[in-house]
Amino acid sequence: MDAPPRAGSLQDLQQLRDELQRRQAEAAAAAAREREQQRERERAQTAAREAFARAVGPVHALRDRGHAAIERARPAPEPRQRQADERAALREALSDEVDIASLLLTDDGLSFRRPGIAEDVVTRLRRGQWAIQQQIDLHGLTRDEAREALATFVRRAHRHGQRCVRVVHGKGHGSPGRQPVLKGKVQRWLAQCREVIAFAQASAPQGGAGALIVLLDGRG
Repeated sequence: MDAPPRAGSLQDLQQLRDELQRRQAEAAAAAAREREQQRERERAQTAAREAFARAVGPVHALRDRGHAAIERARPAPEPRQRQADERAALREALSDEVDIASLLLTDDGLSFRRPGIAEDVVTRLRRGQWAIQQQIDLHGLTRDEAREALATFVRRAHRHGQRCVRVVHGKGHGSPGRQPVLKGKVQRWLAQCREVIAFAQASAPQGGAGALIVLLDGRG
């Protein structure tokens, strides 16, 4: 026959039961709070949906046309305003009235070089010893169009680290009096571009009197 439990053991069981009841009560209270918070969230969401529906009015789901949703590559952002500002600044900076007669070398091609640039640089340009990396053809452009196109071309070539470029301005055969009107303007514009350190009339194989070979500053 088993001996009856001692008083100490009964007291321990009582304490254990009380602890379990306390924990169960705390868990029940926590669950009740969570349910109430969930109801509050649902009420807030319902109120937001109702407010949105009142603001936009009745809506209808679009009919499914069975079209596939294809992600297309988006074009890179283009700073159009900055480019427009730069073009405007270039138009104002390049004047037709600048007298560069004192800067032009009195040779057959009316070459140009900035102070500090060696004379053989122009000679090498005239002989076609520099590799042409890019060119622009100004045929068919108005004066303003040609000025803007030339300034943009020079800046872009310089920014890309290109040193030697060709500018085709034509021989003036289609101009009144068959005089190369654009050639003189191009010389003035180029002399005002800080990126340009020298230019010379192209050799015959490179365009002759209808083009200039331009050397740009290498610090692009």
